[in-house]
Amino acid sequence: MRRHGWLGLACAGLAALGAAADAAERRPNVVLFLVDDMGWMDSGAYGSKYYETPAMDRFATQAMRFTRAYSQPLCSPTRASILSGQYSSRHGVTSATGHQPPQPPGHSFLPAKAPANQPLLMPESKNYLDPSVVTLAEALRESGYRTAHIGKWHLGTTGPHWPEAQGFDVAFHCHPDPGPPGEYFSPYGVVPPGSPPPADRRQKHVVGTITDGPAGEYIVDRLADEAIRFIESSKDRPFFLNLWNYGVHGPWGHKEETTREFAKKTDPRGVQGNPIMGSMLRSVDECFGRILAKLDELKLADDTVVIFYSDNGGNIHSNTPDDGKQANIKPGHPKYAFLEGWRKWAGDRPPTCNAPLRDGKGRMYEGGVRVPLMVRWPGKIAGGGTSDAIVGCIDMYPTILDLLGVRTPAQHTVDGVSFAPVLKGTGGLARDAYFIWFPHLVPGVSVHQGDWKLIRRFQERPGDYEGTRELFNLKDDPGETTNLAAKMPEKVKELDARIDRFAAETGALLPQPNPDYKPRPAAAVGATKAPASADPAAGLVPKSCRITVVAGALRVEAEGKAPFLGTAQVKSSGPLTLALRARSAAGGAGKVQWVTKDQEDFPKEGQVVPFTLPAGADWQDVTVEVPMKGETRILRLYLPADKGPVEVESIRWTPAKAAKPARAWQFGAARP
Repeated sequence: MRRHGWLGLACAGLAALGAAADAAERRPNVVLFLVDDMGWMDSGAYGSKYYETPAMDRFATQAMRFTRAYSQPLCSPTRASILSGQYSSRHGVTSATGHQPPQPPGHSFLPAKAPANQPLLMPESKNYLDPSVVTLAEALRESGYRTAHIGKWHLGTTGPHWPEAQGFDVAFHCHPDPGPPGEYFSPYGVVPPGSPPPADRRQKHVVGTITDGPAGEYIVDRLADEAIRFIESSKDRPFFLNLWNYGVHGPWGHKEETTREFAKKTDPRGVQGNPIMGSMLRSVDECFGRILAKLDELKLADDTVVIFYSDNGGNIHSNTPDDGKQANIKPGHPKYAFLEGWRKWAGDRPPTCNAPLRDGKGRMYEGGVRVPLMVRWPGKIAGGGTSDAIVGCIDMYPTILDLLGVRTPAQHTVDGVSFAPVLKGTGGLARDAYFIWFPHLVPGVSVHQGDWKLIRRFQERPGDYEGTRELFNLKDDPGETTNLAAKMPEKVKELDARIDRFAAETGALLPQPNPDYKPRPAAAVGATKAPASADPAAGLVPKSCRITVVAGALRVEAEGKAPFLGTAQVKSSGPLTLALRARSAAGGAGKVQWVTKDQEDFPKEGQVVPFTLPAGADWQDVTVEVPMKGETRILRLYLPADKGPVEVESIRWTPAKAAKPARAWQFGAARP
């Protein structure tokens, strides 16, 4: 017993010496501040002349700012990659489905069947981050860090997938969570885990650890309060704060007094100018500034690595005339008041604009995946510098561990590489290409290598993009305006081979041919000369709908609200007549909308002619007189496909007093 007691004292003494050594060489803290849906150009630090982000701008003078940092096109895959260090093709969270119920054990994420009009069997996203993943939080907690997750999670709706089960000691969150609870303002209506669901199933049942604050409290401000509380309680030991903000995601709750200020501003660049987004970004900036101020107050700034990042590119699609989800929101609809409030302040403006980058959230062009990233560690990372190194969400895990001197868990596969040498100025990246895997929406995969970017699409989608291969030189063409694939087949072949190796190495679920697919039959394309194409619908761009040519008709099926067919191939001037031959069992209202070449965009009012497609099984001939003035740029044909499938036999656009159509599509047998 004495011997054991002596050994115990010796061990205790050694432990005390070790604790003293640890105190003398304490590992730095980490704050990962993630903004939701913040675009590359959404701060002064990155070039915005409209948004006001003083804390971010000041931080940029103290940090290294990355000009080519990447995310996934949507949030859940990015979040899963941050915590796992893995490509989405490996961890399986490939879309923003973390608010959906988890799939059962043994579930196949590549369906065995698909509708006959779909040529491919497309992989499905996991709705959760698998508990088998050794997360960044688990690796840090194992190394003595106190860990906290505060804010949006979106990586699973049930207890085994919550942050508490993924390595976080402290968690302030709720589910389901594509956006914030309570539409940004308290009372948030979150109930404790295990609470029974409401008697009325139509009521939202939000579960989690978020508690109500004072009436009208803004959730972004509350996240700052909770983060500061965690920092203060952890100041005497290394900590990891994972602060994932709800701003600036929908439903776009904003402080109206701030929004009113931005409504008086204009953008000198002429590209941004949504006062709601200006207001929300200021609130996020204030949240970030409060965290930095607390680190200064507690004299922790020099011992804390602070990372500022976004989960995907800026949203340029929501709440616009082209947003199909808004079309049927009429008086009496639960979201009518919100949409009216949006239009009061923002009109038809989208949340933001990513120019000069192309497109935005949910797309694989640069506007959807290039995001702000800034990293500060005083005395270790030179402040005020920039880097054009290609880094991304998979690299956060190994970089943070590298900076802290923590080993990667031996049993865990990491696809990312540490960019700590770039941050410290001691070297470059041990990687020559970066990949983005996104088999959803407009499905495909991309590879970045130096100045080059190749996007490989899984199938033809006329009107959405040019071919199945798009090659861009981002140094010369950051806006991705010119597809070089046809001019540089060898470069396409080289990058294609890299994609093949990447897919094999990460276990990507590749789309497979649909055995039940019924190809479109060949058909004549219109009564007038049209571009050569095997697709009889060439020149028609479907929005919020899916189109297939089956049995001599164009079948239009809604995938959102306000489905329409757009075209820029009607070359005419002055009034037009639309002759439409179609049928629909449900029938309903449709309309024609147009914009001319002397107009920058569709006007908020006017230039719309409504029509009705009668219900029934018989073909209906509909004629619409379009009183257009000027030269045609874009025409939109809205069909009542949201009521049920619409079949179209022919579409003809004929100028006034002309004998022949300017452009026509004939999907069935030719008619006199």
